[in-house]
Amino acid sequence: MLKTGVIGYGYWGPNIVRGFSASEGSAVKAVCDSNPQALKKVKLLYPQVEVCSNPSDLIDRKDVDVVAIVTPVSTHFALAKAALENGKHIFVEKPFTASIEEAEILIALAQKKNLIIMVDHTFIFTGAVRKIKELVDNGTLGDIYYYDSTRVNLGLFQSDVNVVWDLAPHDFSIIDYVIKNKPLTVTAQGVDHFNRGHENIAYITVYFENNMLAHLNLNWLSPVKIRATLIGGQKKMLVWNDLEADEKIKIYDRGVSVDDKEGIYKRLIDYRSGDMWAPLIDRTEALKVELEYFIDCISHNKKPINDGESGLRVVKLLTAAHKSLKEKGTPVSV
Repeated sequence: MLKTGVIGYGYWGPNIVRGFSASEGSAVKAVCDSNPQALKKVKLLYPQVEVCSNPSDLIDRKDVDVVAIVTPVSTHFALAKAALENGKHIFVEKPFTASIEEAEILIALAQKKNLIIMVDHTFIFTGAVRKIKELVDNGTLGDIYYYDSTRVNLGLFQSDVNVVWDLAPHDFSIIDYVIKNKPLTVTAQGVDHFNRGHENIAYITVYFENNMLAHLNLNWLSPVKIRATLIGGQKKMLVWNDLEADEKIKIYDRGVSVDDKEGIYKRLIDYRSGDMWAPLIDRTEALKVELEYFIDCISHNKKPINDGESGLRVVKLLTAAHKSLKEKGTPVSV
């Protein structure tokens, strides 16, 4: 039985505690949070779970095998490093760390200690993203031309990070999981409308090898919530609406082909318009799939797909986007 300690019981922490408590092969031993009211909620829902307000008290426990870190990103490195040094596997909320250097240190430490890092890239465990991965891998879409995502809503404004660090990790982790092309350059533009020191709206463009392009529209000031992604391929095109109850993914047999028979100055553009179909999507909760996978990775000493290296690649994209954002859209190499 894998024994887990959870640090942080704010917005996402309750889901992590619930997930580890419900998963076979794991049990939550302790929860840590600086807010006494949060700890009262823990005791009300999980009377058997011990609580504390000092992270060291949880990390030092001999009966804890895994430390789940569900706190602001600025605290991830210190908590994760302490947990690894104490021989604990770690599960870290996205984004992995606040800097590339911090991620590299944690990866090296985990390798030295033979411990597993999992970064909470929950979206790659959704039925929709796993289906998209399958469609890309089996060549259904053909070569990928673009990934275009709109991820907007009204709030939640974060106190410690801007909209890029808050929302972009979702798409960056999906791209890292699904797309084979290597990212080369990032540009980003955004605005802090309230002079809080954190941009609340941003547009990011990532240039990949083989002329693939990704564009992210990130916004905390939208009057409506939109979670829509378009993936254009050589053979077929895909629309993913994560807010759709039933047909989350629709695949369109539509595209463009160029005929060079008439020579370079008389290229013929052919527009193809065929059927649309919606594949069956696994509805199992992504967090349940992820945590069961994490437990299995630890039990069998397997490298997770969302390991520290995956977290590092996402942090590299975030760092490049942040730098470009502060430099008014200057291209930054990844």
